[in-house]
Amino acid sequence: MLKLHGFAISNYYNKVKLALLEKGIPFEEVYCATKSTDEAVLAVSPLAKIPFLTTDEGGLCESQAILEYIEAKYPDKPLLPKDPMQAAKVRELVTFLDWHLEITARQLYGMAFFGAPALSESNQARIRKDLEKDIAGFKRLAKFSPYVAGDTFTLADCSAFANLPLVAMTTKAVYGEDLLAAGGIDHKAYTKFIGERPSAQKVVADRKAATAKAG
Repeated sequence: MLKLHGFAISNYYNKVKLALLEKGIPFEEVYCATKSTDEAVLAVSPLAKIPFLTTDEGGLCESQAILEYIEAKYPDKPLLPKDPMQAAKVRELVTFLDWHLEITARQLYGMAFFGAPALSESNQARIRKDLEKDIAGFKRLAKFSPYVAGDTFTLADCSAFANLPLVAMTTKAVYGEDLLAAGGIDHKAYTKFIGERPSAQKVVADRKAATAKAG
């Protein structure tokens, strides 16, 4: 059986978990914190990042690599279109969500959620400028009709459901303004829509339970 290692508060863990649930793939969840020094963890995830996946074939780290693996290994209930261009457009959206929106907002997580000292005003201004640019770019690509990539739930929705609320909360906490909403992204309606799916409800319930336990 597949084993997904990490914890339910992590957005990238939940990105993978949502895909596994959507595809109906049996898997076991194994708690693993970040920054582990366990050699068994480092053998699979050399930077001790989560999530990582262990299988009968070996281990795999990096959320998008994991999703590409399960999509190829378990083709039933596909989360990528068959058409090469449409599939590439889904991957394009995932790249924007993970490597532009989320990774830029991640620079603010310490001061937004973990009590770290505030970044300098110049750094905050730089990050805001980058986020506003990235949000505008994402808006040009995203369809929300009703799913991020069009009329079908895809891997892009796994990333969007995990990341968009986090970006919004972060910018609200730091700048006093939800930059996604200010940029014309109606993420609340979208998150509510995706949140009606049983897979998303499971992810949210487990995340809330894990957050309450950690608090």
